[in-house]
Amino acid sequence: MAEGLARSLAPEGIGILSAGSMPAQVSPYAIEVMSEIGIDLSAHHAKSVDDIPKEKVATVITLCAEEVCPVFPGDVEKLHWPHEDPAGGAGSKEEILESFRRVRDQIRAKLVAFFER
Repeated sequence: MAEGLARSLAPEGIGILSAGSMPAQVSPYAIEVMSEIGIDLSAHHAKSVDDIPKEKVATVITLCAEEVCPVFPGDVEKLHWPHEDPAGGAGSKEEILESFRRVRDQIRAKLVAFFER
């Protein structure tokens, strides 16, 4: 979700890459809640932090709260915005979707502030 949001909010010319320490498939819940705001994640796929070309990175933003955060070596700006992992939630489909929406909106607000600085 963060990659899709960042791509939609970043100023022109800013490249966006995303990766995780333990990449998995993009959640269908993430695809659904992002489509609600006009962002299509259906072609996205999870990548490992090892797949990111380190020479192209100026800022690393980690979103992990309790799960393992990826480590990115090098002299880059590092920001940590902890968020619950909505994929770990339980409950009805609507409760899970609401968790994804909450995290989506929190990340979006942080990204808006980040790109406005």
